[in-house]
Amino acid sequence: MDDAELEEFFDKFGIVHSAKVTMDKETGKSRGFAFVDMPNADEAREAIDGLNNLAIGKKVMIVKEAEERRGPGPAGPSRPSGGPRFSPGSRPPSDRY
Repeated sequence: MDDAELEEFFDKFGIVHSAKVTMDKETGKSRGFAFVDMPNADEAREAIDGLNNLAIGKKVMIVKEAEERRGPGPAGPSRPSGGPRFSPGSRPPSDRY
């Protein structure tokens, strides 16, 4: 599925600001997930309800609201910036410090 096809599924429920299928940079193939931005919360909820568990060929589309990213990754609202990162109570790897 490409971005345009994804947008077609969602625009039946309302205005779509963007629809982006996440692609693997090395292979150029879909990573199996995508992001759709809909400005109207009610329309977005209808799209989630209407498209979740929809069979597309041999695969089933799972649609849910995006969650804030947690865990390793770039600094953001869910992560403090700067300083070493390791679990509280654990010792940092000695070869890194």
